[in-house]
Amino acid sequence: MSAILDTAIVGAGASGLAAAISAAAAGGAGVVLFERLPRAGKKILATGNGRCNAGNIHALAHDYHNRAFARPALEQFDIRAFFRSLGLLLREDAEGRLYPRSNTAASVLDALRFGALRAGAEIRCDTAVREITPTQEGFLLNGSIAARRVIVAAGGCAAPAQGSDGSGFVLLRQLGHSIVEPRPALAALRCQSPLLKMLKGLRCHAVIAIEQNGRVCSNTEGEVLFTEDGISGIAAMEISRCAAPGTEAVLDLLPEMTIEEVRALLQELARTCPEQPLAGILPKRIGEAVLRQSERGGDLAACVKRFVFPVTGTRGFANAQVTAGGADVAQFNPETMGSRLHKGLFACGEVLDVDGGCGGFNLQWAWASGYLAGKS
Repeated sequence: MSAILDTAIVGAGASGLAAAISAAAAGGAGVVLFERLPRAGKKILATGNGRCNAGNIHALAHDYHNRAFARPALEQFDIRAFFRSLGLLLREDAEGRLYPRSNTAASVLDALRFGALRAGAEIRCDTAVREITPTQEGFLLNGSIAARRVIVAAGGCAAPAQGSDGSGFVLLRQLGHSIVEPRPALAALRCQSPLLKMLKGLRCHAVIAIEQNGRVCSNTEGEVLFTEDGISGIAAMEISRCAAPGTEAVLDLLPEMTIEEVRALLQELARTCPEQPLAGILPKRIGEAVLRQSERGGDLAACVKRFVFPVTGTRGFANAQVTAGGADVAQFNPETMGSRLHKGLFACGEVLDVDGGCGGFNLQWAWASGYLAGKS
């Protein structure tokens, strides 16, 4: 058996690299990242279409799932100062999203990887951690690697081609932690409707909601994109964590108007231009689809305000940007990311039951929670 490590970090992704930097900088001797893939940070390279939307200036105000738990880490983390200390400058766009000044995700990964190495951390790739066992001195990884402290930063299940395989959940279950059922989030919706064939490829602005038995589970406003098997676009992806068979995607195509105002407008248009009552309001094919839905029951104004598509699910983890669910945050201390079940055990990033919307919020949580776990 080799000498005991100060800190073993499982996963060299976004949160793991941030944890390694802060753990080593805090004086940790023997900080080692274990990564099962041949290289660290593969998923970072795919974010933001290769540009890496690294964070968002509005993160503190964002409605994260388990927002109260996430807040201490986000409050303590200065994303600009962190990356500047690694030689990387961030720029802000009009929506508050933060990107590397170089506009390339590779710059972000290089800054983190070299930053971890400069701080004194070691990265061991092609090394999967399959088992963590508590010992008197700390923990034993894979039956042979001893460590005083362990940080589980193995990610979730989303985008498995980039390295996320759910192994962090397995490790935490071994240690007695409860796992909230993981499910895809920020993924396109799959729907079942004969209207999709005529709508494929069209975009529109709408309020979109996921409803079940008349109850709104989640809703947001923005651009939606109709596909051959459902609905995509940022707005649809934002609410996908609630999508499941038996729910409905309900679009309000004129959110700025009440149903009474829509009804009055349609009555006026029926008199003045009866040949094309929706042509000046909606894209032609979307208007035709709304008319077709109204012919199956319900008045036209109601269908404009409630354009309904039965949901069969999402495009799954393979096409999801993030995992909803994960390790139950009630079993971790939000001030340290430390386990309440095992002293010296920490978790950060996507392996915890925290997720946010599009716009850099999930990466900011990864850096912030990893940084806090490492420092703690």
